[in-house]
Amino acid sequence: MSFYHGYPQDGSSMNNIPLVLASSSPYRRQLLSRLRQPFDWVAPNCDESALEGELAIDLAARLALLKAKTVAETRQDALIIGSDQVLEANGTLLGKPGKHTAAVHQLRQLSGKIVLFHTSICLLNAVTGHSQQSVESVTVRFRPLSDVTIEAYLSAEQPYDCAGAFKSEGLGSILLESVQSQDPTALIGLPLIRLSQFLEQEGVRLI
Repeated sequence: MSFYHGYPQDGSSMNNIPLVLASSSPYRRQLLSRLRQPFDWVAPNCDESALEGELAIDLAARLALLKAKTVAETRQDALIIGSDQVLEANGTLLGKPGKHTAAVHQLRQLSGKIVLFHTSICLLNAVTGHSQQSVESVTVRFRPLSDVTIEAYLSAEQPYDCAGAFKSEGLGSILLESVQSQDPTALIGLPLIRLSQFLEQEGVRLI
């Protein structure tokens, strides 16, 4: 789903406006660097808890906007990129495990299952207040995972800061049977295809 809230209509360039990533994630910084645009990054200090009864896709969208707005409070001169990823498995929301025991539990839940990774992107122009939003959903089928495989994977990757204890850009690919997505970078955590479109609609020249 996408939400568009306006962008420059006169063709003026926004390349002189700073670009700020509202995230402390090294994975998102690595992805954003692919666009070859200078950017700063700021870790947003906000509550990422789900609301009661909140759907996964709505949570992802809300948090992306919240992160961007939080950073915009101190960076009113910039284009702010907010993003969030929520893993939905059989209607259950899975976040970052944080520790080994939780990661083992999550991967056992994912074993042999088809799940959805909802990755949101928000580009907020802090100068004008205009924002653009989208949520890109990726369908992932996991292989049946033995406890031996789970322990070996966690020892090798230690993906405790990733939703579902899973890193698709690393050894996580060996845990999968298939991936269906319109944007492969969405699974890693920052949908670059959609972000590129948003930046261009804001007047940023990428090439």
